[in-house]
Amino acid sequence: MPNSLDKRLFPANFTLFILINPFCLILMKTLRLVVLLLLTGLTLPTNASDEPKKEGIQFFHGTWKQALAKAKAENKMIFLDAYTTWCGPCKWMQTKSFPNKQLGEFYNSNFINVKMDMESGEGPRLLDRYPVEGYPTLFFIDFEGEVVIKEGGAKTPEQLIAMGKEAIAQ
Repeated sequence: MPNSLDKRLFPANFTLFILINPFCLILMKTLRLVVLLLLTGLTLPTNASDEPKKEGIQFFHGTWKQALAKAKAENKMIFLDAYTTWCGPCKWMQTKSFPNKQLGEFYNSNFINVKMDMESGEGPRLLDRYPVEGYPTLFFIDFEGEVVIKEGGAKTPEQLIAMGKEAIAQ
């Protein structure tokens, strides 16, 4: 009798196993994916406020008109780094001068800092108002759009701080 009972249970258990097994596989794969996504999500920043603040000059991201409006609203001058993508001294300043902590503290509190590629975007239109003889050209511009100081060439953080102080004094 137990033998015939086993035969009757085996097909039912086997069928149940076949029906449940694909479900289990899908469930296991889904759980593995959810855990992986959760772990990845915990290690990635969810928004800009989670990212650590970078040292150095923080450049404004927006249009030239927006930069002028921000400068006027905050009663600050604009520091404009007029550069090109192929300019060696521009690249040197990007990696050696602009990340300097003391320079960033001074410029971020006193100026609206703008980097402008003078060969793309709004850059070519600004060349009519702010002509350059070479790159980089560094401008200090009041919130009315008038040039206070214009200087060409790469500068060290110390030279940039001195230029900024000179611009504020004028």
